[in-house]
Amino acid sequence: MSRRKTIAGAVLLVVLTFFATTGGYLYLLNVNAADLAGTWQIFHAMQIIKSRYVEETGTDTLVAGAIKGMVGSLGDPHSIYMDPKMYKEFMIETEGSFGGVGIVVGMKDKQLMVVSPIEGTPGDQAGIKSGDQIVKIDGQDTKDMLLDEAVNKIRGPEGSQIVLSIKRGAEPVLDYTVTRSSIQIKTVAGKMLPGQIGYIRISMFNENTGNDFVQKYQELEQQGMKAIVLDLRDNPGGLLEESVKVASKFVPKGPVVSVVDRQGNRETHQSDLAAVKYPTVVLVNGGSASASEIVAGAIQDTGAGTLVGTKTYGKGSVQTLMRLNGGAIKLTIAKYLTPNDRSINGIGIEPDVKVELPQNQPVTTDIQLDKALEIIKSKL
Repeated sequence: MSRRKTIAGAVLLVVLTFFATTGGYLYLLNVNAADLAGTWQIFHAMQIIKSRYVEETGTDTLVAGAIKGMVGSLGDPHSIYMDPKMYKEFMIETEGSFGGVGIVVGMKDKQLMVVSPIEGTPGDQAGIKSGDQIVKIDGQDTKDMLLDEAVNKIRGPEGSQIVLSIKRGAEPVLDYTVTRSSIQIKTVAGKMLPGQIGYIRISMFNENTGNDFVQKYQELEQQGMKAIVLDLRDNPGGLLEESVKVASKFVPKGPVVSVVDRQGNRETHQSDLAAVKYPTVVLVNGGSASASEIVAGAIQDTGAGTLVGTKTYGKGSVQTLMRLNGGAIKLTIAKYLTPNDRSINGIGIEPDVKVELPQNQPVTTDIQLDKALEIIKSKL
């Protein structure tokens, strides 16, 4: 046998072995022919770039870019790829502390919007409000900017400054210079109001919220609470499980929220509360999103309380985190439905009693809270 035939045979054997091994692996992963063809296109593109691009480019950079592009192609602002650095920051935030200016942002109609400022943070103190559109970050236009890219630009070392160009309604664009700080979040605060009316404010739902809420609720009960106001205004949401813990102190025995995936499989989270214990009013506004809408929707659907304020944000989808090489993909995997099977995604929840705050006028009193107290007193 000639040397050429020997080499050709060896190459053929390697190729066949590769396809047999890879094909078997992909078969186990349930990858079809179209997926396999797409995978080879990505591999081919990477090889072209690595061999022909004017500057040397690392494989990790190209792979991360490809993953980010795939997730971005979904057109879902709530599905994002997080590189290892961003994932680490995300987990710190979920656990209750992170670095930044203290605003929660989201995409709405392809525009970067402030869902809500976090109470007491630099962003809140600077005067940034729910519904503000961020048109520039440090002079860079946010048009066509991905959500995770915007988040990374807003975050930064404690003590550093950032300029956010904000458009609010029909007003001209204003620049807000904000100094970043380490954001320590205490998500639950409460007190007893005159007339033995309990007041609990939840700023977001992290892994401590459910237990902290129950503790504050029990403290108010021990002080003789006769009714309660739950303030979810400017609460951007968070962990579904924590919202169910909170809702289960208000919603009578039965469903709190149902999670439905694309195959129609349904998982329903239940409350085992024997009966509604206290007259309840829930304060909501356009900054109330996601997990806070789960609580508000469950209370409204079951008649466990009255919603006061303005229409909520309208985020009715569920995301899960899947680890990937030190980072993660946060992917929308389901939608959630209220106890009456309402989907509020992109719609929001209309309050039972609408109370708009006056625009461009100094606020001397909380008229939404005043209305809540008026309603509660009529039930005592």
